This record gives sequence, C-alpha cells and structure tokens, in this order.
Amino acid sequence: MKQPGLRTLSFTSLAFAIAATGAAAAAPGQPRLGNGQGDFGGVGLMQTPSARMQPLGGFAFSLSRTAPYRRYSLFFQPTEWLETGFRYIEVENRRYLAATGDRNNLDKGIDFKVRLREEDRYWPQIAVGARDIGGTGLFAGEYLVANKRWYDFDFSLGIGWGYLGNQEDFTNPLARLDERFERRSGFSSEDDGGSVNLGSLFSGRSALFGGIEYQTPWEPLVLQLEVEGNDYRHEPQRNHQQQDSRVNLGARLQLTDNIELKAGWQRGNTAMLGISFSTNLATVSQVKRDPPPAELAAAPATHDDDWNGLSRELEANAGLGVYRIRQDGSSVMVEGEPTRYRSLAESEQRAGRLLHNHLGSEVETFRFRWHERGMALRESVHQRDDLVAAIDASEHAVAYRHGIYSHALLEPEQGEVLYESTPRGFSYSLEPQLEQNFGGPDGYLYRLSANFDSEYRFNANGWLSATLSYTVDDNLDKYRYIGPSDLPRVRTHIGDYLAETDIGISNLQYTHTDHLGGDWYAMGYGGLLETMFAGVGGELLYRPFNGDVAVGLDINWVKQRDFDQRFDMRDYSTWTGHLTGYWQTDIEDVLAKVSVGRYLAGDLGMTFDVSREFDSGIRLGGWATFTDAGSDFGEGSFDKGIYLSLPLDAFFVRSTRQRAQLAWRPLTRDGGAQLARRQALYDLTEERSMGRYWEQQADMMR
Repeated sequence: MKQPGLRTLSFTSLAFAIAATGAAAAAPGQPRLGNGQGDFGGVGLMQTPSARMQPLGGFAFSLSRTAPYRRYSLFFQPTEWLETGFRYIEVENRRYLAATGDRNNLDKGIDFKVRLREEDRYWPQIAVGARDIGGTGLFAGEYLVANKRWYDFDFSLGIGWGYLGNQEDFTNPLARLDERFERRSGFSSEDDGGSVNLGSLFSGRSALFGGIEYQTPWEPLVLQLEVEGNDYRHEPQRNHQQQDSRVNLGARLQLTDNIELKAGWQRGNTAMLGISFSTNLATVSQVKRDPPPAELAAAPATHDDDWNGLSRELEANAGLGVYRIRQDGSSVMVEGEPTRYRSLAESEQRAGRLLHNHLGSEVETFRFRWHERGMALRESVHQRDDLVAAIDASEHAVAYRHGIYSHALLEPEQGEVLYESTPRGFSYSLEPQLEQNFGGPDGYLYRLSANFDSEYRFNANGWLSATLSYTVDDNLDKYRYIGPSDLPRVRTHIGDYLAETDIGISNLQYTHTDHLGGDWYAMGYGGLLETMFAGVGGELLYRPFNGDVAVGLDINWVKQRDFDQRFDMRDYSTWTGHLTGYWQTDIEDVLAKVSVGRYLAGDLGMTFDVSREFDSGIRLGGWATFTDAGSDFGEGSFDKGIYLSLPLDAFFVRSTRQRAQLAWRPLTRDGGAQLARRQALYDLTEERSMGRYWEQQADMMR
C-alpha cells in the first residue's frame, strides 16, 4: 500500500483516465510504424524489442496474454534516449509460492533501453537494453538491436542474451573477451526477489532475433512478422512450452490516438491478444476557461483608494493573495503568495494590468514580492510603460521582457504601507483516494476512501491541518504479514490500521514556517503526522536563489499510533530524520536527491531519488532505499518505487496550483520506511528557482 499521508491514485487508474481525456492529452500524429508496445511492454514487435523509442514524455500502459502468461506493463520515456518501465507477469499454471491461498504466481521486473545512435540516411537506429533486471530474474535478458526504415517497412535485427537468446544460435561472442560470459548465473529462490544481479548481464546463451513491421494503406493497421530468439525449452519454473515455429505473426490496430489493440499467432501454435493505452506526459494540456485578463484603461491621475477592492481583484483575476501593498517613491510593491496560476509570469502580467488601472500616473515600477506560507522567496520588477506598450503592440514585447528583472529578497521592506491583510481563515476539500498493492503474496489489495481535508490558517506562517478518511470499500482482510524480521513493525501493520476502523484521523497537526534570512528557511510541526505516527519535528533548508544545489535537514521524534487512528498511542517510539542534498542538474532537467539518515525502524541508510519535470509540469521520478537492515529489510534487500507528480492544472479547465501524487511500490516493508511528512520545505520554496519563468513570459505575449 502507499506510504501513509501521501495522496495517491493507482497507475492503472491513471492510464484509463488519461486515455479517456483525449482533450487533455497531447499531440496525436506520432508515427504508427515502429512505435507500438511489445508483449513485454516497451516499444518493440511482439516477443522481441526494437531500437525504436516513444517520443519524449511517452507513457504507455499495456496488457497482453499469451498462454500461460498474462503481462501487465507500464513504460515511460523520461529522455529522448532512455526508455524504462516495469511489468508484472502472471503465470497461469504456477502457484504463488509465498501465498496461503490458491492463486497464480506473479513475477515483477524492471526494464531499461538506451539509444546509442539515431537513424540517418545510411545508418540504422541502434539501442542496447535489459529486461527484468530487478525481481527474481525469471525472464531476464539483454539485447543489442538495430532498426532501419524503408518506405512503409521498418526492419529490426538484434542479438539477445538470457531469455532472449535461449535458441543459442552461436557461442556467446563476449566469451572471447572473458570466460565469465560463458555461463549465466541466476536466482534460485524467492528470497532473491527484488535484487539486481549485474553479474549475469550479457552472459550465457545468445541468439539472433528480428522482424518487420509493415504500414498498410489503411492507416490504423500495422502488420508484423518476427523471428524470436527464445526456444521455450528453458522456461522459468520448468514451465516448458511447445514451439512449432520461431516465426510469429501479428497486427496492431489503432482505435484512437490513445488506444491500440494487438493480436498475433506465436510459437506456431498460440494466440496472443493485447491492448495498450498511451499518451505524452510532456505535452498534456487543457484549454482554460479562466477569467480573461483585465482590459487596460487610461492610468488615473491619482490612486484609486479602494485597496480592498484592488486586493480582491488581484486574488480573483491574477491569483495573487495579497499580504500588503507598499509605495516607495515611484515604485509600488505588492507582497503576497501565488494562489491560482502555476506560472508566476501569468500572475504578474495579469496583476500589472490591474495595478495600471488603479494606480496614479506617478507610479513607474511594479514590484512583486513573492512569498509562500509567509516565507519570502523572490522579487520581480516590471516597468509600467514597457508593460503597457507590449500589451498594445506585440513589437514591444521583446523590449518589455528585457526590462524585467528578478532577484532574491535582500533589500529591507521600505515605503508607506497602503494596504495590509493577514492571511486567515478556513478552507476544505473532499476528494477520493484509491490505494493499491499489486504483486505481493496477497494478490491485488485495494482501499477506496473519501478524504475530508481541511485547514485553518492563523496567519501567513502558521496553520492547523486536519484530514478525516472514510473507507468506502476495501479487501484488506486478505492482507497477511509473512516477512519474518527482527525490525520493529513500523509499516507492515498497515492491514491492522485500515481494517480496525472505517473512519480515522489521518492527519491533525500544527505547522509553522519561518524565513531565517538570506537563503535559510525553517519549519516546525507537531500532532498526528500521518496514519501510523504522531510526534513533533522540524526542518531546516539552505536554498540559494536560483541555485542548482540545496541542502535540508529534518529531525523528528515520533510515537506509533493505535490502530483505531484516533488519539491513543502504542508503545513504540523513535527518532528519525535525514540530511538531504538536492541537485538540479543541467542534464535533461533532472533533479537528483540523496537522503542520508535514520528510518522509522531504526535502520540507517540512504535514499536516492531521480526525477524529471516536463514542460507540462508533470514530474516523473523513481527512488531506491538501501539500509543496514540486512536480511531483516525484507524481500530484495532494498526498497524502490516510481511516482508521478501531476499538476491538476494540466487536466482541468480552471487553473490551479494543486498537484496530485501517483506512486507505485511493489511491497510494504519495515526496512527503509520514512515518515510521511505532510509538507517539505524544498517543495514549499519551489519559486526560489526561476524555472521556466522567462519562457513563460515570452509565451504570455504571443
């Protein structure tokens, strides 16, 4: 199940939701030929991979069945040269060894593919990749493959190792370099599940594979022919299958821009059926029905003194929650926080129109001091005349943008206070939540709940938050804890928490933030911090303005909550916390995070997190945790997961700064468990970074 406190939906739900919202999903028109999902997931033919890639930001969810295997896969294209994803394979004629009931075996694995060179007039596209590198390695295989397109045909040819090379057409050519490539080591027990066996890569049997795709005159239909390198006499778990032919025949039928059906005849004796749902995370967008920007009027000779009215307009039209308005000579400064638009450039240009219509002609400069939860982050300065000229005539847009400058808030606040308001009040929302665990010994587990999320804000820096969760439906009575470990049970009591009561308090805490000056920020909190733990904690963050590197430290004392999710506590308590380094790299907009510290079960270790944000605002990431728990950690000896952070603005017709988290982790473990903190300073200080501000300014003037 998910980490408590993290609002998530399932990846399966996401796939169907995105496929159904064609208006929000971007850019049809990507080539059909060579772009389909293979049986194992990832771009390929059927059983064999190809060197082709999805467009940047590609996302595909696939299901296929070739007896006795059912495959469920999710694949991403985080960069133009890297494809990665994961899958589950359900083996219909083998039982799950760790299960107490009679259910099919379910194997999970992770894949990657790296493009080595792009296709040109004379050279094919070339890629190298690996299947099932994490998990039991039952279907593990590596490959080197090339693709070349010729009119309506796309040809692929590759060499496969492991599962892809069981035909053993020839001796492994790498054995000439090192004899270790002659034999392939593998996993022999379920205890190895989740580990990565790097020593077996490109070793053992090898064989050729390849195929042809043909784009028929009817655009939705693509035909396939492939020759695979697996002979099915060495299937995992001694599940050998008869193979009458190495040649497979198939077809792909595009139903919509997002949905594709596929069918085939494989091994010379077995039918294949499948379906895939796809979209592009980099270009997801939605046409907005926001209120139009205010029309420019002639500048009044003197200020319109209706400051309350101006503040309301700035909130409603520009998404700027005003703290105060000051005037210092010919400059007017508006201090506040963004409340609606993801782009500060849009908020500033909308606010600039309103200020021009309300402020006297002696004002020459508009200054916007941006805060978040009372913490000052940065200031943007606009010249009034340049803004008006750019709105009136597009040829002045470049001069206007060149006149804007943004900087850290180093100067003290000056000037006469024209208006001041303390952020205060009650807000709430009601939202559904679906939590899932798929791939563990209990099969498919789910919990559908309704969350009443509320907040009372005392001032700019302090607020009380509360979340009440009601379970609408679940099957958590099937959850069984079967992982013997000497670690304290800090997460594997999840079934007890969610089965004890239908309604519980998943959060009730007071939080206070502070800008300590310069590049330093702080936050303290206390209360019922998540479903399983209550306590107190604090965080300190050093984040230079528009810098690539930041460092944070959080320290927490927590006590385990009772299963009824109210106010009683269990006996277990501990200290937990991490020192975290953040690096916004110049490589493909990748954010790298490394956290070192003590986890909830008392184990010490590190968490690595790598993510990439696309132009759409969607962030795709993955993480892995390694600790000193050793054999007590749980299956696979390390924890891992994949997540999406979705700006709801990309899916709704009204602009919003709210985000939703979608996360997948294969198992619930006690090792490497972190406190599910409601907020983190790095996220709250997001506008400390300029990000795509200058591109957004240009977009606003088009």
